[in-house]
Amino acid sequence: MARIALGIEYDGTAYAGWQQQAHARSVQSVLQDALGGVAGHEIRLAAAGRTDAGVHALLQVAHFDSDVVRPEQAWALGGTAGSADDVTILWARTVPGHFHARHGALSRTYVYRILNRSMRPALERRRVCWVRRPLDAAAMHRAAQRLLGEHDFTSFRAAECQSATPLRNLVAASVEREGDGVRLTVRANAFLHHMVRNLAGSLLLVGSGQRPEAWLEEVLAARDRTLAGPTAPPQGLYFAGVEYPAEFGLPSLAAASGRLPATPTGEPP
Repeated sequence: MARIALGIEYDGTAYAGWQQQAHARSVQSVLQDALGGVAGHEIRLAAAGRTDAGVHALLQVAHFDSDVVRPEQAWALGGTAGSADDVTILWARTVPGHFHARHGALSRTYVYRILNRSMRPALERRRVCWVRRPLDAAAMHRAAQRLLGEHDFTSFRAAECQSATPLRNLVAASVEREGDGVRLTVRANAFLHHMVRNLAGSLLLVGSGQRPEAWLEEVLAARDRTLAGPTAPPQGLYFAGVEYPAEFGLPSLAAASGRLPATPTGEPP
């Protein structure tokens, strides 16, 4: 029995999320059907993280087991050909049997893209969060630094979150502006349900001047979801990559970050 790891890119607009569901279309179901056609038997995928409806992935990682021998490229090409046009298998790698896409991950990275201009987006309306009010990206960045380290992130956790603990270690956080684009990048050992979107929603209040930078630290300490900002829209969120021990030889996070398009601006080329 071989274990195969996959690197997956998808546009989540048309899906109810990654996770297979009985009465809704999911990325997992589409891929399992496609890979089942390559293998000739049912495939069950385990992923590094679940994404919500409308959320995208630059580099989701999943694995499956099969006793059918196929070249790695056949899994990637065949699985992509059998999937919908908005789902692509970027690579396939044979990994040891003890590899697990979820439990073996050292960290996960998400990117949240914001278009900050007066006029709404047309071309990327399903791939960015549009904010009309001017944002101070530098203030957002400074506020985000107050959250680094291991903390109880209850204040940024969805009510329906099923995690056994609210403790998470936020390893890195940055907010950068490029033209009309503002990009939030966060990396942690793992994330709670809606944690990144709730962080983004709170940082938007800081960036727009509605809250001071120190407020975010106060919200964190309060462990009260009602005190934080609103949940930011899903279309700006991207699962950007996963870090694994070097022994598995899987493509790095840098491979994913290079594929993220710059947030569109209103400036001519």
